[in-house]
Parts: sequence; structure tokens; C-alpha cells
Amino acid sequence: MSNFIFETTPRIICEDKSSARLAELSRELGITHALIVTDAGLVAAGLLAPALEGFKAAGMQATVFTDVKMDPPEASVLDAVAAAKTAGIDGVIGFGGGSSMDTAKLVALLVGNPQALPDIYGIGLAKGPRLPLIQVPTTAGTGSEVTPIAIFTTPSNEKKGVVSGLLYPDLALLDGTLTWGLPARITAMTAIDAMVHAIEAYTTRHKKNPISDSMAVKALQLLYANIRKVVKDGADAPARAAMLQGSMLAGISFANAPVAAVHALAYPIGGHFHVPHGLSNALVLVPVMEFNMPAAEALYGELAAAILPGKSKGADLLDAIAELVAEMPMEQRLHDVGIKEADLPMLAEDAMKVQRLLVNNPRDVAYDDALAIYAKVY
Repeated sequence: MSNFIFETTPRIICEDKSSARLAELSRELGITHALIVTDAGLVAAGLLAPALEGFKAAGMQATVFTDVKMDPPEASVLDAVAAAKTAGIDGVIGFGGGSSMDTAKLVALLVGNPQALPDIYGIGLAKGPRLPLIQVPTTAGTGSEVTPIAIFTTPSNEKKGVVSGLLYPDLALLDGTLTWGLPARITAMTAIDAMVHAIEAYTTRHKKNPISDSMAVKALQLLYANIRKVVKDGADAPARAAMLQGSMLAGISFANAPVAAVHALAYPIGGHFHVPHGLSNALVLVPVMEFNMPAAEALYGELAAAILPGKSKGADLLDAIAELVAEMPMEQRLHDVGIKEADLPMLAEDAMKVQRLLVNNPRDVAYDDALAIYAKVY
């Protein structure tokens, strides 16, 4: 038996309308004054209202921080930390997509134990303690509610991560009703992001293990079976709940069996051109899978057998994913998101800097390979 270590969020609640119980669940963690890290759009849409009513009814304080930026820059994180200290909070709730949840992780950590962000980028460099932390995803994509990773954008437009077991929240709360109002484009982008997590975790070169494999397979089954349903009908409650659970399972999987070249090539797209992370992943997913085929064909075949009745070849999975991505209501080429052909060498150079992910890829990726992948999808 191969040796491995498996970790995840200690408590997960999957329950429609459960966000209305956030005050009660916060009190169980010893929180009396929570900072809710979210974005203005979710507040305007009324998604936070049931939770805030619950805090009021319980006589508990909740301060709402809404100035979260997409692909959060360091300055945005520090603004949230400052707001938390000013308010005198003793617990943090991330409420939103990956940017809100990643920001919440660092707020809980940096208020609990002040540290300079540049000093803790990397693996295992953060120090505790941290404040109690609850994560509430409102998209089915990042899986950040069950990962020990927070990704941010440096002043030089590089994507860097803080990776530490301290970043696992105390509780992940999955309320499917929070995802009902997601537009089809955002639904598609975030869903493809979650599928990438499952595919890359299953084919990773390092730390692949039987538990992460089983999570990845179940995640891909849920996501592939329901993505078209939720893009067509955003209020399909069972399909929305299945997508949220699939995203969570994919997050658990890649938290233990790390992602690879799709993410490494997606990061420069998001960092330089502010393309949403899910879309960045979707743009390079198919050409990276084509590149990986010589090394990952057997594993792709196993995934094909799990989601495609009567199919068991690596090419079957590639064809199915290519067809699915092409159907999604989102940009399909790099030039569609404002990237010029002259930008491709820069993207390839920056992708080569993400060695912490490239080392996990089933096939080695050199600069020329990255450039060819970008050119293929330009």
C-alpha cells in the first residue's frame, strides 16, 4: 500500500437555506462578532439578508466587508484585515466565490497572528493561531471551502499562494439556494473550473492517492451529469445542489492531490488580463489535455469509463470535454478576452514560473510547449 496523508475541512453541512443559521453556527465556534467577507453584488442581490437577520435575532454582531476584488490583490487583502481589526471581530465568514473565501482565509490568519504576506507565500510558512473561520460558497467552482490554499495577485501581477493546513475552515456550509441566481456564463465558467480540479487531481504526478481518486471520480460524475442542466435552467434545485457537492468533492480531491499545467497556464491569463479564473482554466483545458495524452491516456480512459456509458478510452474523455467546453456560453479563444498574439511569449514565460504546479503535470512542460498550447487556443 502506498503511503499518503489525507486532510480536509473538519465539518461540512450540505443543506438548502442553511445560510440562515450562520449566527447559530458561529456561536457554536465561539464567535460573538463576525466579519463577513463578501462582495457588493451578493449583498445587492439579497443573498446575505437571511444570514444578517439571523445575527440580529440572536443579538450578535456582524460587520460586512464588501470590497473584495476578483483575483484579490495584496492591497485588497490588507484592507480587509484592517477593517477586521478596526471592528474588533473575533471570527470570520467567507461568503461568495473563491476571491471572497480566499480573502477570508487570510483575514482569519493575519488578525489571529500578524504576518507579512510576502513572508508566507509558499507551502507551510504561515503561523497560527487563526480566528474561527466559516466558508459559504455561492458558486460551484473553486472548492475553496475545503482547501488549505489562498491565491492572490502580487503587485507584479503574479499569482501566488499561501498553502497551510491553518487555512482549512472550521466549517464549510453548502447552501444550494445561494447558487440559483448565478447567470449562465458564470455558472459555466465555475463549473468547468471544478471539473479541471477533478481531472488534474486524478492525473497528478504527485500525492495521488485512493481517497482523492474516489473524490475526483464522484465529483466529475456529478459535474458532468448536471452542468448542462444548470446552464440551461439556473433554478433546477437538484442539479444546483449536485453541482455544489461536485465542486466541494473536487476541492477535497485537489487539496490532497495537487493540480498541474492547466492551472499553471491559466494563472498568467488571469494575472495579466483579469480574466476570471474559471474562464482562464477553460481556455487552456482542452489543449493541455491533448498535450498530456501520451502520458495520461490510461487515466483519462478511467475517467471516461466513469462518466461516459460504454466508453473507456482517453480519447473519449478528451472528445467529451472538448464538446462540452465548446457548448458553454463563454469566450472560447484567447483573442476573445483581449489577448494579442504578441502577448503569448510573455504568458509562456510566466507559466514557467509556476513550477509548484508544473511539477505535478503527468508530462513535463517546457517553454516551447506552453507557447504552443497558447498558440493553439489563440
